[in-house]
Amino acid sequence: MSKEPCEHLKSVDDVVGLDEVKGCVECLKNGGRWVHLRTCQTCGLTHCCDSSPNRHATAHFHATEHPVIASAEPGERWLWCYPDNKLARY
Repeated sequence: MSKEPCEHLKSVDDVVGLDEVKGCVECLKNGGRWVHLRTCQTCGLTHCCDSSPNRHATAHFHATEHPVIASAEPGERWLWCYPDNKLARY
């Protein structure tokens, strides 16, 4: 497997949305709970991870095809590309 970042990851110039994170936008609407948060690098919305009951980040990817998320957890600095299953640290 290549360690080179994919084109989706290379296209992220500035990681967005991490300062305004209040929680998963979908869980906040419906009273759900989350384990970890991920921020979409296309639209800036934050959703819950696949360890969370509702897996809203992955559902967002399938609904929108927005390819890259960033961890919104304090101290974590990584991006994930859904289409290419690749991780990049920044």
